Amino acid sequence: MGCKQNAGCSSGGAAAAVATGLGQLAVGTDGAGSIRIPSSFCGIFGLKPSFGRVAVYPPAPVAVLVHAGPMTRTVRDAALMLNAITGPDERDLLSLPSDPTGFLNACDGGMGGIRGLRVAWSPTLGYAKLDPEVARITESAAKVFESSLGCTLEAADPGFERPWKSLSILWVMSYALRLRAFLSKWEDQMDPDLVTLIKRAEWLNSTDYGEAVASRAALWDTTRKFFSRFDLLLTPTLPVQAFTVSRIGPDGISSSGDELLPFSDWIPFTYPWNMTGQPAATVPCGFTQAGPPVGLQIIGRRFADATVLRASSAFEEVRPWSHTRPIM
Repeated sequence: MGCKQNAGCSSGGAAAAVATGLGQLAVGTDGAGSIRIPSSFCGIFGLKPSFGRVAVYPPAPVAVLVHAGPMTRTVRDAALMLNAITGPDERDLLSLPSDPTGFLNACDGGMGGIRGLRVAWSPTLGYAKLDPEVARITESAAKVFESSLGCTLEAADPGFERPWKSLSILWVMSYALRLRAFLSKWEDQMDPDLVTLIKRAEWLNSTDYGEAVASRAALWDTTRKFFSRFDLLLTPTLPVQAFTVSRIGPDGISSSGDELLPFSDWIPFTYPWNMTGQPAATVPCGFTQAGPPVGLQIIGRRFADATVLRASSAFEEVRPWSHTRPIM
């Protein structure tokens, strides 16, 4: 039987391979959600570590946004993998020093390992539209952190406005600066969507780029203050159910010709944390009536990868998923 469900964006093949048992481990790259989106659609665990935690070389065109991290069936597999792939690399100027944390050891606390943590639950981040079934499933999962894991749960939005414009400018300008020199010789052999992306830099100027950089700094300042009150933030990973494999977006959402990037409405929860560089994971938390899985996103403080893994592991102990397989 052919695959009917979309596996997500880039790294979708890796997620589908892990979900269907073709492999136990995969490395994903995430510039706006490309670890968490396919992991959510495929019903597996995916972790976008803190920016620089896993060195990247050769550098991605959008080097300031892209993270690399594990995609696995279980949290412990991801933690063990992270132990192996973290650390500095002189070829990546932005890679972090080695972290003495044993990420696998961080998963050993069980259900009591995150007791007492202050956890925020934001179903919309203050601006997203949410499918009712996704809302029901993710809210039920978020309540587990209070009812079963001993956390203090509070409904709270971080307080920033939708930062899509800033991300789009950073993304398009980065691609254009890196790749536009190839157009004169190779344009007719390049992917048409990539060519369109590069050429959209013509809509922008240096002031646009400077404002995007300033907006990113303001986003971090707001986020930093929010996380001084909370240890973790929970959101849906995605606001929509998995759509069919033949589409690039869900029904009712089509790309606009005047958008720098065309997929803003169905990834509102993932890309802000690429701009702030914080660790963020997606854990499977249920299935829609039609069959596809739904993910809950767990975001931690800057560099608190171990806390995100500990919380994910505790949730997995209460709501295990590795014995299930999504309808693909």
